[in-house]
Amino acid sequence: MPTDYKKHFPVMLKEVLEALNPEDNKLYVDATFGNGGYSEAILQKADCKVIALDRDNTVIPRAEELKKQYGNRFEFRLGEFGNFATLINEDIDGAVFDIGVSSMQLDEAERGFSFAKEARLDMRMSNSGTTAADLVNNLPENELADILFNYGEEKKSRQIAKKIVEARTQKPIETTTELANIIYQVIKRSFNQAIDPATRSFQALRIAVNDELEELKKGLMQSALRLKSGGRLVVVDFHSLEDRIVKTFFKNNTDKAMHVSKYCHADKTLTSDAMFGFASKVIVPQAQELELNSRSRSAKLRYAIKK
Repeated sequence: MPTDYKKHFPVMLKEVLEALNPEDNKLYVDATFGNGGYSEAILQKADCKVIALDRDNTVIPRAEELKKQYGNRFEFRLGEFGNFATLINEDIDGAVFDIGVSSMQLDEAERGFSFAKEARLDMRMSNSGTTAADLVNNLPENELADILFNYGEEKKSRQIAKKIVEARTQKPIETTTELANIIYQVIKRSFNQAIDPATRSFQALRIAVNDELEELKKGLMQSALRLKSGGRLVVVDFHSLEDRIVKTFFKNNTDKAMHVSKYCHADKTLTSDAMFGFASKVIVPQAQELELNSRSRSAKLRYAIKK
């Protein structure tokens, strides 16, 4: 794991802190520890405690650094945030999620997340289980196409899957650049493209390898149930599939605004079993952050407050 942690910028840090509103003597969970940017900022903001979670065991040295600095105010627990209820037994005052692949994972070529860097086709956040190479070399063509379409929203998923199956009959597809070059046979690269043609397919395989969307659904519900009254759930996501899940979860679990005629008496017997009393509208990065950190360009923040 790299030691130059400071080059990794926590996305929308100012907005995350405003939404989470850390206070002294309270307990918060950083559900996606990564390089520890959110955890450290929360610990600096208030005299509180942070429990950090991550499925990636390569972040442990960074967690140990924060433990040395903050002592009992910081604790790290290894595991997937989809198992939030198992990992966190305590009632908490807030939780923050930064969804998707971390900057460090993208920057570590050997992890195989990036098509821009030659590496074995891996993409496992937890360093265990099925790899992206396993999927592209073993799945039937129609299943592979479904993954590319459903998780990458790739319009040419059928053509790409066909090319992959053709290529693997000659030899196994083992590296990131091998796969990217197969995709480029279907979608030609050009210098004026805003997004590399391999982006959507690589995203789709990463989501499938790590079961990211189901993990997100479980993590949101389980963390919300752990929140105390007045506790805050803050989520930063980076693409439409994630954001749709977060938006829907908050919408379905938040009190609806009621518009009652001023000529009618309010019915005080009305009740709701919704968990949240408030859910924010979407918040996006400010122009200054977009200039400093290109990876924030697709970020969206939403948060909700428990009743």
